Amino acid sequence: MKNKRELLERINGIVEQIESPKFLENKGLGNEIGFWIFDYPAEYELTVREELTHIEKKLDKKGYQFKNINLFAEIVSLLEQRKLFDKACEREKKVGLDALKKNLAGPLQQSKIANFIAEKYPLAELDFVIFTGLGNAWPLLRGHEILAALQDVMGHTPLVLFYPGSYSGLNLQPFGEVESQNYYRAFKLVP
Repeated sequence: MKNKRELLERINGIVEQIESPKFLENKGLGNEIGFWIFDYPAEYELTVREELTHIEKKLDKKGYQFKNINLFAEIVSLLEQRKLFDKACEREKKVGLDALKKNLAGPLQQSKIANFIAEKYPLAELDFVIFTGLGNAWPLLRGHEILAALQDVMGHTPLVLFYPGSYSGLNLQPFGEVESQNYYRAFKLVP
């Protein structure tokens, strides 16, 4: 993507894609789960957030039942529930982010985060779920890992992950720069 105009054109196609039977009913996906990725250059994070509020209003007016789940807010909530958040903040100051990530590997296992989300929200009752906040949660939370964990809890409810980076259809690359592992079961929401 070369510029903001191209990004805005892609953003303008989101509602149409979400309203399609292919998205809402997982039609034409060849028994694949309805996981979708809207990738964008990380430098446009604030633009995407702003535009997403308009998209949510449009979808809400049309009567869709959905949630925008901020992944960063969810890991903070999970850590607070376990009385680990303040300790984690202090620990990061002392040992740095890489060491903190190792310290939180147990409490922030991707399956624990997915289960925490599934217990908190009625996923099966929703038309779809939007996931945001991954950029803020990185590297404590990785796109391909959380998507893999969410497979076990989403059922037939489609999801869209707003991804600050690039998605080739095979590879997720956080922030368009960091090498990452493959995640092959998602589809690009708007090419």
